[in-house]
Amino acid sequence: MRWAFITDIHANRQAFEAVLADARAQGATHFALLGDFVGYGGDPAWVADQVMALAADGAIVVQGNHDEAVAHGSSPTMHPDARVVIDWTRAQLNEDQLRFLSRLPLQAHGEPGNCLFVHANAFDPKSWEYVQGRAEAVQSLHASTARIQVCGHMHEPMLYHLSGTGKAGDFRPLSGVPMPLPGHRQWLIIPGACGQPRDGNPAACYALLDPGKSDLDDARVTFQRVAYDVEAACTALRATDMPPAIVERLARRLTQGE
Repeated sequence: MRWAFITDIHANRQAFEAVLADARAQGATHFALLGDFVGYGGDPAWVADQVMALAADGAIVVQGNHDEAVAHGSSPTMHPDARVVIDWTRAQLNEDQLRFLSRLPLQAHGEPGNCLFVHANAFDPKSWEYVQGRAEAVQSLHASTARIQVCGHMHEPMLYHLSGTGKAGDFRPLSGVPMPLPGHRQWLIIPGACGQPRDGNPAACYALLDPGKSDLDDARVTFQRVAYDVEAACTALRATDMPPAIVERLARRLTQGE
């Protein structure tokens, strides 16, 4: 059994297609999708349909802050650019898609083994606070007894751990290099963004988990980077009727990985 963890797709069809193809080629048979399926990108309806299909096929799916905002509509307190993108995205989705996004849980427990899946953090999922470093990672790990947490929201891949004595550490993973997850520690996996990476590398991110044979005691995680057709994703953005200035800012983020 091999799991693929995918998060922050952000309506980027080209990145999502590439990641799904790569995950299946790598032998992934199970999927956990960690929120922010819409927002920023040019293909929210297509991405929503794919996520719904994966959920119907047994994938674990949790809600992200962009999913919540699009499902319920923008507010006057939002940044003007964000409000435009949310309103445009909402207008592209049908009632079934909006209902699906609105009803997603904030977190889910389950296979593989003792895992917790949540978009932002485990200490206050509804706050959408970021795990920006070791302090927030420890706070999230303390909030659950799950041996492995998997979070999105941060658009850069990262791996944190916490020992039984309270000693914490972190790793900035290398793509394609399996990392063991010894059972005497808790682990927090942040796969990085599929649809809008922000670490200077435009290649899409996701992670693979091999649970091992003894309730995750010999589990391994492999962080993956997948090149995709960034220009096609930018073309999809430019084909929308969002204001050109906003579109170009979003396209630059894709091309620069920022």
